Amino acid sequence: MTEATASSPARPSLLQHWNAKGITFAVLSLVGLVGTWFFNALAIVQMRNFFGDWFGSGPAVSSLGVDLLVVAVAGSILIIVEARRLGMKRAWLYIVLSGITAFAFTFPLFLAMRERKLVELGRR
Repeated sequence: MTEATASSPARPSLLQHWNAKGITFAVLSLVGLVGTWFFNALAIVQMRNFFGDWFGSGPAVSSLGVDLLVVAVAGSILIIVEARRLGMKRAWLYIVLSGITAFAFTFPLFLAMRERKLVELGRR
């Protein structure tokens, strides 16, 4: 009996280091990417002033903007600290990509990759 079959059932190599929590975070990441970019594309097609709409459409929208900004900064700090702790490489890319895509995409993506790394480290 091999070590892989003794400790767990055989898994396809693509899913070797994934668990249910990691897959859930990956799905949330895709929802964040598609959801935010749908509305970004809509704003472009309608030729809207993106930042003007975001911060100039009243106190409630401004409150949401500040709320998301603070969460993004705290999440970025978490990404760097946790990636260093686990030995994950190129964690800064998640932060850079959040400016190009959306933090709603990159943060769950980081959490999925973090979970994958934890599974990998647990099997060593």
